[in-house]
Amino acid sequence: MTSDRLLSIEGLRVDLPSRSGSRERRTVIHDVTLSVDDGESVGLVGESGSGKSMTTKATMRLLPPGAKVSGGLTFRGESVLDYSRKELAAYRSRKVSMIYQDPRAHTNPLLTIGDFLVEGVVATGQMSRADALDQACALLVDVGVTDAERRMLQYPHQLSGGLLQRMMIVMALMPSPELILADEPTTALDVTVQSEVMAILAEQIRERSLGMLFITHDLDLAAAVTDTLAVMYAGVIVERGPSDEVYSKPRHPYTAALLKSRPSAVKVERLETIPGRPISAYEAGPGCVFAARCPFATEECREVRPALRQVGGRSVACHRAEDIASELFEGLSA
Repeated sequence: MTSDRLLSIEGLRVDLPSRSGSRERRTVIHDVTLSVDDGESVGLVGESGSGKSMTTKATMRLLPPGAKVSGGLTFRGESVLDYSRKELAAYRSRKVSMIYQDPRAHTNPLLTIGDFLVEGVVATGQMSRADALDQACALLVDVGVTDAERRMLQYPHQLSGGLLQRMMIVMALMPSPELILADEPTTALDVTVQSEVMAILAEQIRERSLGMLFITHDLDLAAAVTDTLAVMYAGVIVERGPSDEVYSKPRHPYTAALLKSRPSAVKVERLETIPGRPISAYEAGPGCVFAARCPFATEECREVRPALRQVGGRSVACHRAEDIASELFEGLSA
């Protein structure tokens, strides 16, 4: 991965202090490598506890106290891990914006929508309060909020979940960032509102040629709004490639298992499940992190950790990717 990319993550590892208070550390992310270019949307997909949100926190340097980070994390070729306090503040307030999962948990109930939206850009001196209010109102219109001026005077509790999430999109766009980190931004919304919000977000990203790292557990949604998909399990990227190819012809057993566990859109049938339970990175053995749940696992899989390698036009961490390709495609439904 070249150093001039918008965001480049190389061999990222995050270790957290043990909950028991001992000196032993727990690895929550292991050897994660991915990148986001200008105008590119990258989806990071996996079950709960796979390390998706921790990767986002590492990208923003918002990890818990005592966390140990190793590997490379660069923004436009500059190491984020080496930023000074001043450089880090500029990175967080001007270059990168986050959209969180639950908008109600990330708003101030004592501030009006207008005051909340302009607080950050005014505090950092990026624009005057008057200009910020004008821009916030214009952006609310851009994301489909009717009667924007009246909404600016309301409080968070007066808005629906869908409107609040549109407001969070506006807040993310206020400083004119280069990269958006969207951490499961539609999970708290019902299905119809999810579609509306994601269409709005994708449109704003496209119009501004921004980069986006989209965190989700929903493969269908990720494939619909991203250019590249990275599938994560137990703190490890197990498959990465063009979204349409990963979605239609998975090369890793975990990706295929996720796709097969979706409800069918054309017939009623019992859902397939993935045997066993998801594990965290610190629970993984020396071999493939998915070996204990994989129907194709061999002794080599259980003993030797596979590295990401090129298979069928994308990166796959599987010893048997070529051998089991045809079997993985079986049973995939629309």
